[in-house]
Amino acid sequence: MTYMTSLLGGLLIGTAAVWLLWSTGRIAGISGIAGRALNGLRGGTRELWPWLFVIGLGVGGWLAYWIMGDRPAISVSAEQSMLLLLGGLLVGFGTRLGSGCTSGHGVCGMARFSRRSFVATLVFLSVGIVTATLLQWLGGAL
Repeated sequence: MTYMTSLLGGLLIGTAAVWLLWSTGRIAGISGIAGRALNGLRGGTRELWPWLFVIGLGVGGWLAYWIMGDRPAISVSAEQSMLLLLGGLLVGFGTRLGSGCTSGHGVCGMARFSRRSFVATLVFLSVGIVTATLLQWLGGAL
């Protein structure tokens, strides 16, 4: 059954990305959409759709959490929280450096056959594999 939920999730992400592109002409890259929403707070163009998109991510995750019923127990120490915070900051830095995030490059850019997105996705995956391998080799720092 796990593959069915993954397949359904992928279909929903793909459908949402296509719908956003067709309806607004925008790529469904989370970092760009979040930046666009925050830009409105700084006096930029105030648009509702980026806020609805970002809020929908949280609401969708919350709904899936309650609907699926399979909720793992999670406990995070203060040290792990600091590592998660550092990781989040590094991801934010990487999205600026790479001109987009995994959703923008990996989902939308790859679908448009963007060479830049192919390279970015290859880098994302390679760094992720190396990081996971090193963490496993070091005994799992988290």
